[in-house]
Amino acid sequence: MCGIVGYVGRNQALGVVVEGLRRLEYRGYDSAGIALLCDDGLQSRKRAGKLANLEALIEADPMDPSHTGIGHTRWATHGAPNDLNAHPHISEDGRGAIIHNGIIENFAELRADLQAAGVTLLSETDSEVVAHLVAAELAADPSDLADAVRRVCRQLTGAFTLVVIHTDFPDQVVGARRNSPLVVGVGEGENFLASDVSAFIAHTREAIELGQDQVVVLTPDAVEVTDFNGEPAPVTPYTVTWDASAAEKGGYDLFMLKEIAEQPKAVADTLLGRVNPDGTLNLDSMGLTDFELRVIDKIVIVACGTAYHSGMIAKYAIEHWTRIPCEVELASEFRYRDPILDPRTLVIAISQSGETMDTLMALRHAREQKCKVLAICNTQGSTIPRECDAALYTHAGPEIAVASTKAFLTQVVACYLVALYIAQVRGHIYGDDTRTVVAELADMPSKVDLVLDTTDGVRDIALQFAAARSVLFIGRHVGFPVALEGALKLKELAYMHAEGFAAGELKHGPIALIEEGMPVVVVVGPPDADDVLHEKIVSNIQEVRARGARTIVIAQEGDESVVPYSDYLIRVPACPTLMQPLVATVPLQVFACELATLKGHDVDQPRNLAKSVTVE
Repeated sequence: MCGIVGYVGRNQALGVVVEGLRRLEYRGYDSAGIALLCDDGLQSRKRAGKLANLEALIEADPMDPSHTGIGHTRWATHGAPNDLNAHPHISEDGRGAIIHNGIIENFAELRADLQAAGVTLLSETDSEVVAHLVAAELAADPSDLADAVRRVCRQLTGAFTLVVIHTDFPDQVVGARRNSPLVVGVGEGENFLASDVSAFIAHTREAIELGQDQVVVLTPDAVEVTDFNGEPAPVTPYTVTWDASAAEKGGYDLFMLKEIAEQPKAVADTLLGRVNPDGTLNLDSMGLTDFELRVIDKIVIVACGTAYHSGMIAKYAIEHWTRIPCEVELASEFRYRDPILDPRTLVIAISQSGETMDTLMALRHAREQKCKVLAICNTQGSTIPRECDAALYTHAGPEIAVASTKAFLTQVVACYLVALYIAQVRGHIYGDDTRTVVAELADMPSKVDLVLDTTDGVRDIALQFAAARSVLFIGRHVGFPVALEGALKLKELAYMHAEGFAAGELKHGPIALIEEGMPVVVVVGPPDADDVLHEKIVSNIQEVRARGARTIVIAQEGDESVVPYSDYLIRVPACPTLMQPLVATVPLQVFACELATLKGHDVDQPRNLAKSVTVE
């Protein structure tokens, strides 16, 4: 959620930090602030609202030159989104500043102790207590800022990333993390801290992963990492594989439009290097041995939001190809229902950011039960793949828009690769069959590209429903999760009531919602000769249309059976049933984006939402 930037080095910190915050705007936020260590002491500016408000304040009340600074974009949890609760928070003596991402669960107790000691707290946040605790620790031992931060961290419970600066240590930025993202950027004569590499990608592509319960000290020429007890901690350096241009709009009006257009390449890149010349799969690098895969007797997928929908689609493929029972769980509910898990269970954790807190806690619970855990993730160096036994990266490139698009398609593809690989290892699928499915997957980037070439018609349809109050989505088989994803996109972007249903459930209650003129989007599967579901979904179209619905039908080229019952028809290329979500989802993304634009909403940063949900 919150965006964090820290800088120390040869350049002016103000420009570096503000630029970093701008690159983190996509994460979702409701206030922004900055603190600098200047020659005459600590200076801070902060404002509720967009980053532009902070920049206007700095223009009206300039800050002095500085080479050390921190910045923050806040998504409110404790306390209203106003100037007072915005970060940074300053210690009572005015010499130290902190920024924080996460939730400090024992803040009330700590706050009461500070107030009993005579400290005046100005905000409603859980974060401010840290500024005063660091000041108290430095008062007891003023020799080492990092050690003061370590002592404070040992007092905290909950999830947190902290970044601290202090006037007594003008060439230091100290960071700490527990259950919340923080990454180091390593430059020449300058170093960076951020919640996301996009904050510093314009300056360096060299990064360091920070592990759980670690403290890092940055100076212009050094990076030192310890655990919370001060013991040196091992680090994992890596090189970011994309550059700053990948995080720019590239001529598109919206990041979301750019990312929709990037989906053919994202799918192709996710397949790249994972297919042997003979058509078999090569996923050895993901980290699970053939023996570990052969003993699996159950697969559980845990995920949230869009990733959960990709897992629902994956279930069909996993059970079809591997013949292993598969469950799909909302990560936020998983560990609280006492699931039945054992060492023969494979848990697949899906997360675009690799920092989704609910999913992280779910996989930790699974590991406590001795399960093997495989991450499907788009973000190198993030927490979830680091804490799993194995990882498969989706290679979608940076996804900046809050509403996920290319991450969804690549997650589906990655799940299919895992399913095929397990089937291959266990002998449930052989030679020609594997090559056939792999060839079908390889065709999908070009088919997604064909869909993108025909989206003007989708935009015209959206124009017809700009005044609609509610939209229903229905589908069968893999079309059901696609319907759920289409409804989610509309909720996220257009702020409309939208619901997705399994079409067979209509008569069990939801059909009561149908009224004259209501738009109903229908995801129709391929018209295979032996597919009775196709006949049933055509019947469902007739049912809702007979009750006054205006039907928007997504169907394959050549499917004429739906034409008489479609008020609006969106064609997608013909492909096998399991591949259809990769083409059928794209028009729904465009539909939601266009409706939101017509309503005047901020498509890339919808209200109340954050790109990466890093608190439970």
